[in-house]
Amino acid sequence: MSGILNTVDQRTNLVGENRLELLLFSLNSRQVFAINVFKVREVIKVPKTTKMPGSHPNIIGVASLRGVSVPIIDLRQAIGFPPSREENPEQNLIITEYNRTVQGFLVGQVRNIVNTAWTEIQPPPKSVGRSNYLTAITQIKEQDQTKIVEIIDVEKVLAEIIEYDVSISEEILDPTLVNDMVGRNVLIVDDSSTARNQIKGTLSQLGLNIIECSDGLEALNFLKGLCDKGKNINQELLMLITDAEMPEMDGYKLTYEVRNDPRMADLFITLNTSLSGSFNEAMVQKVGCNRFISKFQPDLLVEAVQDRLRELI
Repeated sequence: MSGILNTVDQRTNLVGENRLELLLFSLNSRQVFAINVFKVREVIKVPKTTKMPGSHPNIIGVASLRGVSVPIIDLRQAIGFPPSREENPEQNLIITEYNRTVQGFLVGQVRNIVNTAWTEIQPPPKSVGRSNYLTAITQIKEQDQTKIVEIIDVEKVLAEIIEYDVSISEEILDPTLVNDMVGRNVLIVDDSSTARNQIKGTLSQLGLNIIECSDGLEALNFLKGLCDKGKNINQELLMLITDAEMPEMDGYKLTYEVRNDPRMADLFITLNTSLSGSFNEAMVQKVGCNRFISKFQPDLLVEAVQDRLRELI
């Protein structure tokens, strides 16, 4: 199992090329699920866990990994299936880092990693409803059969366990800028409705008008539409806040396309992603983002908005 992730450094070149790699797994069902490899620290067999009284029902316990206590989430139960059976020999633990926290997801069989393009990743059908736990779907071929792969909205799973506070620290607010923020437009781009709502819940407190897009291609078409109408992009939008991972077009590719269109090349772009670490700092410089914020930090979002506004007034 350790060999699955031992070449992750070689995969960093995929980001910025509108490609990704997905770790495929099952939840003891016929369906195939996936998460992005860059969210994964390691895959291990299920260690001994300690139950924590009063914890969320989806947390089956805590495991000590290299001296660090890591909450273990039953992913099967978290997305609406019956709880996992205990002591299933096919069960594995996927250790991930999201939003500056480390957690383990209890899954079934871990299958393999597939390399694909974001253009092959599609939003889930609208017919599945808003309460689904998917950010996207794609297809793979196995033994001459085409299988649907369902990509989990981990941010939604975590938001139902961890209550994210959208309040803004009073000391962060610059009173000289409060009136200037009211009515200005901010474009947020994220395939997770949970993440969009978190950003919207934060910035709407400042009187900002939030425009939402669910992927990079939708956002690029929106921006081009403004430009085609002769609009000055910096008069129309205070800034763009984008996720990194999205179907159709990721945030890095979106930034690249914006920077290479002279009509909107100087649009202020903040990358707001659950992918953290020095790798993302390097990608921000490579593609030309103005700012990088690791999710979810309301005060840093407000600081980014205020810093941008100071440049304009």
